[in-house]
Amino acid sequence: MVKRLLDALDSVLLGKHESVEMLVMALLADGHVLIEDVPGTGKTTLAKALAVAIGADFARIQFTPDLLPADVTGGAVYRANTGDFEIRKGPVFTQVLLADEINRASPRTQSALLEAMEERQVSLEGETHRLPELFFVLATENPVEFHGVFPLPEAQMDRFMVRLSIGYPTLETEMQILHGHREGTPLSRLEPVTNVQEILVARENVRKVHIDEALERYAVQLVQATRSDAGVRLAASPRAGLNLVKMAQASAYVAGRDFVNPDDIQKVFYPVMEHRVFPKDAGEGASRRILEAIVREVKIPK
Repeated sequence: MVKRLLDALDSVLLGKHESVEMLVMALLADGHVLIEDVPGTGKTTLAKALAVAIGADFARIQFTPDLLPADVTGGAVYRANTGDFEIRKGPVFTQVLLADEINRASPRTQSALLEAMEERQVSLEGETHRLPELFFVLATENPVEFHGVFPLPEAQMDRFMVRLSIGYPTLETEMQILHGHREGTPLSRLEPVTNVQEILVARENVRKVHIDEALERYAVQLVQATRSDAGVRLAASPRAGLNLVKMAQASAYVAGRDFVNPDDIQKVFYPVMEHRVFPKDAGEGASRRILEAIVREVKIPK
């Protein structure tokens, strides 16, 4: 199932297997993904392709400065013919949700997703409404625009299991993209290769992937090292350690193993941690340099 899904997504987003694999691992680890990249690199296409490939319900919210929380979650609507208020659910009630350009909306609207992402429920007019069992948020933001945007607060960033960057294609890949669009888009030709129930079963299997206590300690040591680094303004939370282990289990599962090894932890370390560690020096790549130093200093268990 994993191979079918990876092959399907690779056929739509050419030359970006590493990003596709990380996205699938986050899906199987029951997390959410933030894609931070320049326009036109395939962020929206990837989200749509994922929904099609797994046969899931899909909704897209275009975040803008005038978007209100009720536009995301829904709310009470007055019915003049009955004189009553009726709960109308918003687009968040879906299985795969694309929050496009999430940093263009106000912090108030951004916060409308917090409860949904963490607790898989939405509170409307004093009532709690459960979201579908499979609920996956894929948010996008443009890292180079600073006018008319609202940076995601730390609490919101921490809700995302991983942050990805797709990047520009190579010359050869871009030529393949041009040729692939001669007779429609690859997305229009994509068919489901699995279903939601198979994904839910795979999630259960990912949770059963064995991770040795020594590797759990290694993961915790990596997280705690961010709290003792003098160059860090805000360190990784305990949620970061939980997500690091879950992603390592998903990495092993995607590789066809039922146990985690140190390479799994190191493979997912940067996508899980980089958006959670805020350095005192706000220079470009500062978080990455801190994390690279931590990886070198913390010893891998034998």
